[in-house]
Amino acid sequence: MAQVKLFGYANKISIKPGETIDIHVNADGATTASAQLVRLIHGDEHPDGPGFVEEEISCEANGEWQVKKQYTQIGSFLEVADPQKRLAVEGSLTLYAFILPSLPEAGLRQCLLGRWDNVRNFGYCLGINQKGHLEFWVGQGDEVDYVETEAPLIPKMWYFVAATLDAATGRATIHQESVANRYNSLLGKVCPIDYRSHVSEAFRFRQKHLPDTPFLIAGSRDWHETRGHFVSQTYCGKIDRPGVHARVLTWHELATIMSGALPPPDGMAAYWDTTIGYTDHGIGDIVHDAGPYRLDAKGYNRPVRGQTGWNWSGHNDCFRLAPHEYGGVEFHYDAMIDSNWQVTRSVELPADLKSGAYAIRLRAGPGTGLGEEHVVFFVRPTTPRARLALLFPTASYLAYANEHLSFDAQIIQPMTGQPPIVSEIDIEMYKNWEFGLSTYDAWADGNGVCYSSYHRPLVNMRPKHRTSSMGVTWQFPADLSIVAWLEHKGYDYEVLTDEDLHREGVDAIAPYTCVMSGTHPEYYSEKMLDATEDYIAQGGRYIYMGGNGYYWNVAFGDDDPSTMEVRKLDSGMRAWSARPGEHYLATTGQKSGLWKNLGRPPQKCLGVGFIGEGFETSRPYRRMPDSYHRTVSWMMTGVEGEILGDSGLAYGGAAGLELDRYDLQYGTPPHAKIIASSGGHSDNYMLSIEEILYPYPGLAGSQDYRIRADMVYFNAPNNGAVFSSGSIAFGQALPTKNFQNNISIMLGNIVDAFIKPGMLPGCLWVNEEKQWK
Repeated sequence: MAQVKLFGYANKISIKPGETIDIHVNADGATTASAQLVRLIHGDEHPDGPGFVEEEISCEANGEWQVKKQYTQIGSFLEVADPQKRLAVEGSLTLYAFILPSLPEAGLRQCLLGRWDNVRNFGYCLGINQKGHLEFWVGQGDEVDYVETEAPLIPKMWYFVAATLDAATGRATIHQESVANRYNSLLGKVCPIDYRSHVSEAFRFRQKHLPDTPFLIAGSRDWHETRGHFVSQTYCGKIDRPGVHARVLTWHELATIMSGALPPPDGMAAYWDTTIGYTDHGIGDIVHDAGPYRLDAKGYNRPVRGQTGWNWSGHNDCFRLAPHEYGGVEFHYDAMIDSNWQVTRSVELPADLKSGAYAIRLRAGPGTGLGEEHVVFFVRPTTPRARLALLFPTASYLAYANEHLSFDAQIIQPMTGQPPIVSEIDIEMYKNWEFGLSTYDAWADGNGVCYSSYHRPLVNMRPKHRTSSMGVTWQFPADLSIVAWLEHKGYDYEVLTDEDLHREGVDAIAPYTCVMSGTHPEYYSEKMLDATEDYIAQGGRYIYMGGNGYYWNVAFGDDDPSTMEVRKLDSGMRAWSARPGEHYLATTGQKSGLWKNLGRPPQKCLGVGFIGEGFETSRPYRRMPDSYHRTVSWMMTGVEGEILGDSGLAYGGAAGLELDRYDLQYGTPPHAKIIASSGGHSDNYMLSIEEILYPYPGLAGSQDYRIRADMVYFNAPNNGAVFSSGSIAFGQALPTKNFQNNISIMLGNIVDAFIKPGMLPGCLWVNEEKQWK
């Protein structure tokens, strides 16, 4: 029997009671699955905690579902809408483009542009063959004629390429010329490589077309008896300003185009000016045809825009300054943004559903391992009524979604200090391109992945999942430790997500007296950061439950909140670095990278910011003198001794994984108090790279005093306040000892004070602090 595997996703990540959510499921080895709506309470199976806890909920969708095998389109490309078949050219023909191939010797045929059916061999195409040579071919069904260049394409070099076919004589000619300058390509002028090649052949026949074949840029039409039509022979690299003429352009005309001039209008079928559409607020997925028929091309799987083109001069570093130099549209044959599976079941949620973290639990076969799936989503209230809200950091979930860093990064074992612990689910995620990649990964050509979406299975956004490289829960399953604590303490709370915060701004959290973050809210859009700052300034009480938060600037499209963009720049702890000139978000036009480098370090809002990370061990905190001050001593009611958090589900302590510290030079409010600090971290903990101007000995945990987690508290305007834990492991310390530990007691004191109306404890003791509101 086939092994049973279930994977799924929802069309929404945030929803309200009574609304309908679509569930998309792929099944191998099963035709039915048992579905159950569950509320998720605790997601860590560590023996020192309560274990995995879920609550089954009555729902109309509970019961047996029909499930089936579903297929995913891999690879990014552009498809041209051509209802009048203007591009089904059967006579003389010219194709041309500027290209930067990033993986020409992939051993796979890669189509650049054409109207080609690679099952039935009809049409024409300009592409790259399996040997890495530029090739032009035409087909009439039973036969195909080819012509290829003599010189292979060199990776990451800009070329002008063209192919012509004279229908009268059958003469086919292919052209390849370098357009590399001092800035735009991998190799410089001193490298003695001959990039040029011009070859002619006599074709025996002319191209014929099937009526339904689409014109594609960076792919070709394929078909399978089970999945139907799809796109294959996708391309890795950039394409800039491609075009099609229904006549033979002379080499003089082609050389004029190669020099940067517009193509001649005579005989033009299409000319996709990839520089059209840039604004100060970014660019979309439509590539505009500047030719006579306006045959615009639409992107699939997010071809990357905002990329340098063939004529990038190095003078301007942003498409807003020189859009004519940013015509490079970047494609990847392993890109995947949206699974686009058929809806398996539309589920109407109960109208009285309590706000919280939920999932449709699916089971087939053994109902365990790969035979069990939790399709996770979050239910926010129809009308906010609670004083307390838990804000799930879904932007950060997207950043880490299906990360392969744990397997592929050469530094991963030295960084984590341990070998990976790999489960069958990890293996399944790793070997299937259909699940897509995270923003910690690189595409096959080595370029960093800048997009992530939740319209696909997110294998590590499941309860019970443990990150293989670290052996601990991370992101969503770790955040469920906060949910379990809230449930154990009996707090009346509601949940919302980063998506809600981004779309609605401060209005999303304004109804709440107190908002708690997740354990690792690392990725934040400008709208989210503005909303958080405004909430605190207007009198909100904020509890930052994590570490390495509010770090990367990210963007979401107004028309598609399911997809996030980030560019990792030349600072910060990062898995890749964006190339020169490509630091700005195509989604919004804003510079990406660290918020610190944009003038908004997290210390300005939360009192602490990232200082270092390490794995394999965690440490406790020690109370600092500020904790005894009469304005904050109420936090320690019921807490004995000076050591806090000497147990936890993340390596046995509350201060670990990633750490934040108090730092006045980055904007920590001067009246902020350091409640407690960790210390004595192992040499697996290293200082964050943005803190280092020159590397020198002594930057490890046992040597550098800066590597510590600081608990910080300060009052904000209008009776607002902030408490920051400074550690990712803090939230995972709450469930130990049946929630009867000093971190739990202290946090309970803080939450109790923060949700209570009126002035906070200690506010009347102002004496030496009268300048602070």
